[in-house]
Amino acid sequence: MHLPTPRGQVSQSLAAVLRAAPDAAEFDQLQSALDTKLSEQGDVLFDDDLQLSLFMLYELHYRGFEDADENWEWDPGLLSLRQRIEAVLEERLRAIAGPAPQAANVADALFALAADDSGPSVSRYVARNATKEQAREFLILKSMYQLKEADPHTWAIPKLDGRAKAAMAEIQADEYGNGSLPKMHSELYRATMRGLGLDDSFGAYVDKVPAIFLASVNLISLFGMHRRLRGAIAGHLAIYEMTSSIPNAAYARGFRRLGFESPVTDYFDEHVEADAVHEQIAGRDLAGGLVEAEPQLMADVFFGAQAAAAVDVLAGKWQLNAWQNGISALYEAAEVNA
Repeated sequence: MHLPTPRGQVSQSLAAVLRAAPDAAEFDQLQSALDTKLSEQGDVLFDDDLQLSLFMLYELHYRGFEDADENWEWDPGLLSLRQRIEAVLEERLRAIAGPAPQAANVADALFALAADDSGPSVSRYVARNATKEQAREFLILKSMYQLKEADPHTWAIPKLDGRAKAAMAEIQADEYGNGSLPKMHSELYRATMRGLGLDDSFGAYVDKVPAIFLASVNLISLFGMHRRLRGAIAGHLAIYEMTSSIPNAAYARGFRRLGFESPVTDYFDEHVEADAVHEQIAGRDLAGGLVEAEPQLMADVFFGAQAAAAVDVLAGKWQLNAWQNGISALYEAAEVNA
């Protein structure tokens, strides 16, 4: 992908730095822009400038940008800037996650958390009410994660050991299609996007994705890249697997209601079946196995799960509020052309 369109002084200055050679870039303007932004003390989860900047910094460690030198990946100056944004994001995530429950069994507590369906239900809306254009928006909003599904969680594999490592590897192998490209979940999602006339290349719609949806992707990279947060990434994956099967069944019904069948619905159908199995592995072997080996990580496991759930609630509210008010949920409500 190419560098996205900036959304403020931080992302604009960062893009300018990334377009320059690492030995010739000027950091002063970027540092000043970040100082100003962080002094404003707004909500980082809804700050388009900061979330886009953090996404850009993380993406250097994934597939990079066509117009950014690959040598930027481990630049100490950029890592320092990233750390400053991460610190603000983690503080906010810990605040909205709330205290960890007192639990004798981590898996049972996670299943109880997953059973709480008091948040807004995008899946029910898609199943019953979404228009074809809203279905396209839904796919766009999810695309920044789904088109590289599993990659942020894969960072955790070398940070784990024993039963937790084996469980993570089993789940991730399935996400990657067990070696079969057409069965990779990201490839299934591409087929769904193509079926609705959308561009299936990664990052094609980054300029249309609001901050809260970028935050939901950035927090996985935050958890996965830092060894000290290995408990959080385990909790994050566990709650994702535990809360996936039923919503994906609803999404499949919604897309069929709109007249779509296979291969458009294959992605959702696959997750109904796969995640019913994954939820047990993720809860009992990944999260449970990790806490059994390292009991001190229990609180972080719950942090990862509760932060994921809280951000998903905020993203769901954003999406449904827009649709129920007859407006686009995309960033700047820009028209999406097929």
